[in-house]
Amino acid sequence: METLTLQDKEIIKALQEDFPLCEEPYKVLAERAGMTEEKFLQRVKELMAEKKIRKMGAVLRHREVGFNANALCAWCVPPEKLDDIAETMSTNAAVSHCYDRTPAPNWNYNLYTMVHAKTREECEKIIENLSALTGITDYKILYTKKEWKKTGMKYFCE
Repeated sequence: METLTLQDKEIIKALQEDFPLCEEPYKVLAERAGMTEEKFLQRVKELMAEKKIRKMGAVLRHREVGFNANALCAWCVPPEKLDDIAETMSTNAAVSHCYDRTPAPNWNYNLYTMVHAKTREECEKIIENLSALTGITDYKILYTKKEWKKTGMKYFCE
């Protein structure tokens, strides 16, 4: 596997900072990396094709935009229906995360969704709708009490 160039590292450093909220955000990122927007975008595509960048995504600071009720909902889903149920639940706009886990002793829940709303009542309504839509009625709602971390990994910051 080829190593990353200094320029590649500058691109990655630019991408891991806050995304510019402006008309030409990639131009701003390219400037941070010391290159043109065209060259920046081309190299990002190449890095993704080379699997040197595997994922790019946004981090929404939920409370800052008014979503004060956040709940992790644990669902007990029959294993043979897991993929279909997860796909259905993950399409709901209020669900930011949807993932499966191996059940633990005395805890049969194997699918987890993170639901965001302005109030607990809204969260519960969303979860009730997901339950009705999928037919999954065995679930537990775990409300967020405190947010501990809202940062991703940072690379090449030495």
